[in-house]
Amino acid sequence: MVKKNLFDRVISLLLIEDEGGITTPLKLFLEDMGFKVSVIGEIEKDTHDLIAKERPDLIFLDMFLSGNDGKVLCRQIKNDERTKTIPVVMMSAYPNAKEASMSSGADGYMEKPFSISDFLEYIERFVSVK
Repeated sequence: MVKKNLFDRVISLLLIEDEGGITTPLKLFLEDMGFKVSVIGEIEKDTHDLIAKERPDLIFLDMFLSGNDGKVLCRQIKNDERTKTIPVVMMSAYPNAKEASMSSGADGYMEKPFSISDFLEYIERFVSVK
């Protein structure tokens, strides 16, 4: 389990998810553990540029956000020199979504519903001390 003092620096996480019932408690919990957490509730045309500017340590990306396709954003992230090394974990409640997530370049996949321990496992797996 990730603890506040596991890393010598602040770890920044980006949650791209449109369900406030998921993001609000998750953000509060992760911030309480010492992480910097940003939330984007919908994909806009400048979302990729914002990611390139902010360079979070790890992105959790919902596959479908209010009609937007998270797979397209994942491909943009992974095809851009500025962002391709940022790990992306895609999330979905849809059956058989793992294959589509992975084929879009995601580094990991998390099925909804998920637990906080699922998030912590991915943080430990993909975030290294830099």
